[in-house]
Amino acid sequence: MNSNTKDTVKETLFVDGKELPINGERNVLEVARKAGIDIPTFCYHSELSVYGACRLCLVEIEGRGIQASCSVTPEPGMRIRTNTKQVRDIRKISLELILANHDLSCPTCSRSATCRLRELADRMGISDIRYKAIEQKAPLDHSSLSLVRDPNKCVLCGDCVRACEELQGVGAIDFAFRGADSAVLPAFNQDLAEVECVNCGLCATVCPTGALTPRSEIEEVWDALDDPDKVVVAQMAPAVRVGLGEYFGMEPGSVTTGQAVSALKAIGFDKVFDTSFTADMTVLEEGEEFLDRFRNNGVLPLFTSCCPAWVKYAEQYGPDLLPHLSSCKSPQQMFGSVARRVLPGMMDLEGKELVIVSVMPCTAKKFEAKQEKFIHDGVPEVNHVITTAELGLMLRQCGLQLANLEAASFDMPLGFKTGAGVLFGVTGGVTEAVLRYAVEEVQGKALENVDFREVRGEQGLREATVTVEGVALRLAIVNGLAQAAPVIESIRKGTSPYHLVEVMACPGGCVAGAGQPHTFNPAARQQRTQAIYDTDKTLDFHKSQENPELAKCYAEHFDGVGGKTAHELLHTNYTHRKRLHEVDLALQEGESQGTLPVQVCVGTNCFLNGSQELLRKLMAHVDQNGLNDQVSLTATFCMENCGKSPNVRVGDTHLEACTFESACAALDKHLGCVPR
Repeated sequence: MNSNTKDTVKETLFVDGKELPINGERNVLEVARKAGIDIPTFCYHSELSVYGACRLCLVEIEGRGIQASCSVTPEPGMRIRTNTKQVRDIRKISLELILANHDLSCPTCSRSATCRLRELADRMGISDIRYKAIEQKAPLDHSSLSLVRDPNKCVLCGDCVRACEELQGVGAIDFAFRGADSAVLPAFNQDLAEVECVNCGLCATVCPTGALTPRSEIEEVWDALDDPDKVVVAQMAPAVRVGLGEYFGMEPGSVTTGQAVSALKAIGFDKVFDTSFTADMTVLEEGEEFLDRFRNNGVLPLFTSCCPAWVKYAEQYGPDLLPHLSSCKSPQQMFGSVARRVLPGMMDLEGKELVIVSVMPCTAKKFEAKQEKFIHDGVPEVNHVITTAELGLMLRQCGLQLANLEAASFDMPLGFKTGAGVLFGVTGGVTEAVLRYAVEEVQGKALENVDFREVRGEQGLREATVTVEGVALRLAIVNGLAQAAPVIESIRKGTSPYHLVEVMACPGGCVAGAGQPHTFNPAARQQRTQAIYDTDKTLDFHKSQENPELAKCYAEHFDGVGGKTAHELLHTNYTHRKRLHEVDLALQEGESQGTLPVQVCVGTNCFLNGSQELLRKLMAHVDQNGLNDQVSLTATFCMENCGKSPNVRVGDTHLEACTFESACAALDKHLGCVPR
């Protein structure tokens, strides 16, 4: 055997008799899929760790028997069969067991058309379920403004758990209990709204069934459209135009801007505008904010604030980071403020109520629009938020096919945009749009090349340096919240080299938001992204400062970019959020807990500052001094004072930066003891 033949043998394996090369794939499953062999899976995602729970990707390996292909590293000379009788039988049994305890209300499930379980059951030819269901119906969780959790449809694949932990670094849901009682739950079996969920919806994106889905606002929007006393307008985000077509069977990345506008008007919207208009406005406001901080030794790096999931993450985990966040509202909320200032003078409302509906690729936008700070005198800046998929369903309800609609134009002036505003739909797009403004401002002349390709890509954390007039601007683009950790750590250590940091919760940016049509096509995200860049190229203007309607809007309704009126209406503020509504964990045994409540916070910041050791000492103190019948000692979560931790509450006395000595002194005071 010559050396070339020997090398070839080392680098290939055989799948169903077909010789396939091994090119660095991490498992047999990836090798087979690259060869066009679709081995079924529930729990496998290329961006998540290998879990191997669903047992559907089983294959038969010569000399090894039945194996999970996602968990087996490819080796030279392997001989693998993917479709033996034994493999087929085990897959069918696995699916039947799942179906036996799955809520089979398929016709009314919002994920019916894109349910992986339903698709695989059909593919495996399952016509009967031979196993008896365990009737233990659990209540649905409607607490979140963004998501609905239906435990009865969970198949325990763990996709949501790993996505929330590995890609977002949040861990709002996890496995609980054991054996037949196993379940996926928020912490302490609380509702989603009560834990540290950031509403990004990534869990719903990876969920193969309908256990986690975006919360629908379709009925509320229909009610508004049917009300003759309301004038209803829509704003449409950049990513919607490259995702909506997939709902109607078009190729991923199909640009359907004109048809989407036509569709919205066909179902009753009075006007349709483009969120890219206020994305352009965000560029100017955020660009000026960045330049002011850069020139005047302000707080840097400046974090972007367009992604509400990221903002909530920062408010929960990093109150010390809040001065770094841009004060600009997101384009969605900016549009609400601008529309309520501009439209009443343009449209004859005749006493009718103006209702603003957002069409977004994002579930976190639903939460954002309902925040109290965006509601003034009982009127929200944005009344309702529907996702791309929700709009698709509304069109189907009306019997409309997107491809058959004649294209229509956005209404002016809030429908005019530049390519920079459209770029907000992709990761790195906000940074590139701001650079198109800031670089031109610094160098004092028009940019010849508006493309900043160094900030493009899909790596989790990308770094770039742009040199302007001899000054280096250092940038970071964060793609997925977990990737923000090293950036945050460098800021806290005082070693951050960055001037501007963009953070997007959804890997890939808004084009891959949880509100987009659900797809199993791994290339869809890249195709949507390319469509956004192509759209930028087709527009006449590529820089936000070139938007003539925006300049006119500033002149007529605001006192210039960054002016007093602009700051009042287009900017916001942030506050530290409680990550987990208080859940007290009793630490004393028996029924001898006393009447004086003593709570020790064991949330992240307090824990890192010694609350666990403080709790241990207090437990020993209470026990050694015979205070169990007087003191009820519990561990709790988040007293919303993370900057001065550890926090302890003795009765009605809150102790910040608490020490063991100060806690004991407070105990003595409340109990009337002689100080020790």
